[in-house]
Amino acid sequence: MERGEIFALLGSNGAGKTTTINILSTLLKPDGGTAAVNGYDVLREPDQVRRSISLTGQFAAVDDILTGRENIILIARLRAVPDPVRIADRLLRRFGLIEAMNKRAGTYSGGMKRRLDIAMSLVGTPPIIFLDEPTAGLDPEGRLEVWKTVRELADGGTTILLTTQYLEEAEQLAGRIAILHGGKVIANGTLVELKKLFPPGKVEYIEKQPSLEDIFLAIVRAGEAGPND
Repeated sequence: MERGEIFALLGSNGAGKTTTINILSTLLKPDGGTAAVNGYDVLREPDQVRRSISLTGQFAAVDDILTGRENIILIARLRAVPDPVRIADRLLRRFGLIEAMNKRAGTYSGGMKRRLDIAMSLVGTPPIIFLDEPTAGLDPEGRLEVWKTVRELADGGTTILLTTQYLEEAEQLAGRIAILHGGKVIANGTLVELKKLFPPGKVEYIEKQPSLEDIFLAIVRAGEAGPND
C-alpha cells in the first residue's frame, strides 16, 4: 500500500477480514507467513507496529458517560501526548464536533459517535489507520458522514486499510480492492482491473457494465468452483 491510499478488504461474513486486521495490528499471531506494517515485522517488532497504527473496530470505542472532549483528552493522556486539551479541541473542530464537544457521547447520533471514534484514533498522528467495518449499523446519513471523513484523512496523507461488507462503500472510497474469501485473497486490483475479470456481458442495445456486486459474486463463485470445474 502507498502512503495516503485507501485500500479496501472486501468479503462476506467469516471471510477473514477482522482476523487479518487483528494480525496486522498485533492482536493475533498468524499461523504462518509474514506481514509488515510501516516496514516493521508484526511478529518481531510489534511495539514499532503499534506506534505506527491506530485501530477503529466495528463498534465505536467511546465512553458514553464522558463528553466528546473528555473522550479525546483521555486517549491523549493515555498516549502521553503533550497538551491533550489543545489536541482534543483541534480534532473536534476538524471532525465537525465542536458544538457538541461538551455533551455526553451517549447523546450523539451514530454518525457523530463514529466520527468521534475516528478522531480518537488520530491522537498522536498515526500514519496508518485500520478501519474494521466502520459504517456497520449506521443509517445512510451516518455512512455518508464517515465516508467524507475517510476521504479527508486520505487526502491528508493517512494510509487507510478498510474492511467492509458494503460493495458500494469499497467502490466509493477505495483506490484498490482485495476480495477475501475463505481466508484467501482471490482477487486484488483497482475497480477497472477487477472489471476485466468479469465475463463480458451480453450486448443488446448497449453493453452491460458490471457493478462491483456483479464482479464480487462472479469472482467468489469462480473461486468456489475451483480451476477444474
